[in-house]
Amino acid sequence: MALPPAGSPGTDYGAQVRTLFRVGACGSDEAFDPKFKARVVNDHCAGMKRKYASYKKAWSDQAKPFIAALRPADLPKTVVYPFGGGDLTSALVVFPDATEITTISLEAPGDVRTIDNIKPAQFARDLDTIGHDIGRLYNSAHSTTKSLQAASHSMIPGTLMFALAGLAVHDMEPVSLRYFDLDADGGIRYLSDTDLNQRVAAFEASLTKAQKKKRDRHFWYEQDSPFDKVEITFRPKGQPTVAPRVFRHMVINLDDNHTNADPRILKHLRAKGKVSSMTKAASFLLWYDDFANIRNYLLENIVWMITDASGLPPSYASKAGLTQTTYGVFEAPYFDKDSQNVKREFVKLWKDQPKRELPFRFGYPDLRKNNHLMVTERKR
Repeated sequence: MALPPAGSPGTDYGAQVRTLFRVGACGSDEAFDPKFKARVVNDHCAGMKRKYASYKKAWSDQAKPFIAALRPADLPKTVVYPFGGGDLTSALVVFPDATEITTISLEAPGDVRTIDNIKPAQFARDLDTIGHDIGRLYNSAHSTTKSLQAASHSMIPGTLMFALAGLAVHDMEPVSLRYFDLDADGGIRYLSDTDLNQRVAAFEASLTKAQKKKRDRHFWYEQDSPFDKVEITFRPKGQPTVAPRVFRHMVINLDDNHTNADPRILKHLRAKGKVSSMTKAASFLLWYDDFANIRNYLLENIVWMITDASGLPPSYASKAGLTQTTYGVFEAPYFDKDSQNVKREFVKLWKDQPKRELPFRFGYPDLRKNNHLMVTERKR
């Protein structure tokens, strides 16, 4: 599919994202179109507000001040969150002043335009499904792939809803939404409504009969979607004069086979310069040699990174001139797929440092359900 010309503004779906923010993420009290039944929306929003309050009490109200005390004041305000699953909620806990946040995972954002024409019964079912899955995500304090994938199979775009819930939790509001693609140099090209429709048609035409028969209520699958890269600008609620910040989510497999075949994401990330970073519950992928490209990018470009034990292995971090400080207790990984025994490095790292208390979970617990957290930073 040909890219739009450089500088094209694309189509702004600001109206649709603000509607979804109101009736789905329940981030405002604005009036809404009566086609969305008031009883359905009000019941859903009562539940969502309980989930937000519970999440704040159980996690973010503890994590935010704790992490603020660890975070240097002069960090880059550009944040890269690999394997992040659209987790804007946690990103704004860790980096509340970030001006640009990029998450990358296997879950497609979805088509925000569906909110214009969704049938009432479908709307009610999807709200129930997505509300349940967001609740599971918040209860886990990390983005479980099972919940993210379940949410992405609704007609209401589940991954977008997860991001919008993050805005609601942090008293932010969306300003605009545009889809984009990356050019050969990693630059951003915004897509128009016509571009998206052409991509949908091409995607539909590429499906086999078996795939079409197995399809659910929409036309995308994980890792393969016409709506695979989205940008949302946002700002503090009720502050229209404040410059918007930027959140981008991209569906990209970060293993070496994919990034060698298509290096645009690495070019895009390197163009940002030095960054702040985080990841958690990342299936320990940064331990594995088939994720060396993204691991090397982080080793070369992070100034400060906060993770659980699925972060950068100590042997690589020390060679790159990075220091690592541990919190909580780590005795063994949450699950074990570790042919090179990298876990031994992490067990030693925690054992060799003083025990520093950690009153909340950050990502995975260890095998014995201990909370743990690690800060990796460049020597100053």
